[in-house]
Amino acid sequence: MNQNAVIDIAMQALLLAAKLSAPMLITSLVVGFAISVFQSITQIQEVTLSFVPKAIAVAVALLVCGHWMISESVGFTNGLFALLPKLLNGG
Repeated sequence: MNQNAVIDIAMQALLLAAKLSAPMLITSLVVGFAISVFQSITQIQEVTLSFVPKAIAVAVALLVCGHWMISESVGFTNGLFALLPKLLNGG
């Protein structure tokens, strides 16, 4: 296994991690921004107000995107298993 193969696998793994975390992070960002605008308009400065809606929104995003996330993870893992003999033989 050479350095290029290791760097390529690491890059694919990092891209997969970014793709899998994006739906939850973007959902949390949008809901947090909406709640912060609501808090600034109404001048309600309660820290715990944003936690429950964010948690519910992230859970919904996980339910909606869960199948896609699992299929992406399985596809990446299958690709690694298919690449394993080539990497072990040095080819």
